[in-house]
Amino acid sequence: MRVCIIGSGLSSLALAKALVNQNIYVDLVAQKKQNTPDKLRTIGISKSNVDFFNDQITNIERITWKLKKIEIFTENLKKEKILNFENYGDELFSIVKNFQLMEILEKILSKNIYFKKLNKKINSNLIKNYNLIINTDASNFISEKYFSKKIMKEYNSSAYTTKIVHEKIKNDSAIQIFTKKGPLAFLPMSDYETSIVYSIHKSIEKNENLKKLINYYNSKYKIKKIEKTISVELKSFNLRSYYYKNILAFGDLLHRIHPLAGQGFNMTIRDIKTLLDIIKNKYELGLPLDSSVNSEFEKKLKHNNFIFSNGIDLVHEFFNFERKTNNDILSKTVQLLGKYPGVNKVFKKIADNGILF
Repeated sequence: MRVCIIGSGLSSLALAKALVNQNIYVDLVAQKKQNTPDKLRTIGISKSNVDFFNDQITNIERITWKLKKIEIFTENLKKEKILNFENYGDELFSIVKNFQLMEILEKILSKNIYFKKLNKKINSNLIKNYNLIINTDASNFISEKYFSKKIMKEYNSSAYTTKIVHEKIKNDSAIQIFTKKGPLAFLPMSDYETSIVYSIHKSIEKNENLKKLINYYNSKYKIKKIEKTISVELKSFNLRSYYYKNILAFGDLLHRIHPLAGQGFNMTIRDIKTLLDIIKNKYELGLPLDSSVNSEFEKKLKHNNFIFSNGIDLVHEFFNFERKTNNDILSKTVQLLGKYPGVNKVFKKIADNGILF
């Protein structure tokens, strides 16, 4: 059996490696030249997803920076933590440099006999050549024709990403601050590097200097250098239909969420888990990999992914409302709830495993 994956991003490479590990032949079709990965971009991966990645895709321990604590603040409560997540000795999640993970996957796949990277034109003839096609690329004609209907939310905001270089420090705690201008995250990458992600509303961003904002809200690091800044317009969406006949939408084509909780790639890893389970069951029963895989995938995940995405939106709107009203009652309520071990445990479980029904 040979599966076609369209796209050359991180989701495509991770899925390709997961499939070849099951002795499934994979043709990865990349129509356009892949841009050089930005070295500023990082991704957060939950502990359960790191374990899955190590076991079912490839071992990434050497490129992960483990975080043992997440501290959440709001500007209204100044320096009072409203939530504190900690695993007491074990990591909560890990930070990985995007370009390093892509380099590892590309190198391993290039040597795998089950894998081929092809530069083919994406057209109707390509579709006919495979029983199962997995499309992660939003820019091709397949996506425009079959996967254009979305449930979308515009945030009228941009996410700014940069990196600070600072004096060496024990750097295993992530900090999220819900400021009056938008959510700001400090995500450690090493003892001397920390990634910054700051989401700022468009009505504010033109008048703000990002470096000044970082210095204003930083209370932990002795900063030596602030790197260049990259930005992307924020929006979230879920596709209304996950597949068309033998073509399955996947990765960033399938769903995108607000970055405030660092859950985007975690959703994709959970999607890979589910897809692998479906494929393994097909193999064990001696059934072909065809469009039935797609319908099962949608049935298992569409509802969960939609609820999880809306949960992230709810968190964003919750703190956005507080920012607009300048009222700390909501923060104090969350702070009170977070002190109960059972509630804290539920929050951690959802962040680690997603929503399971």
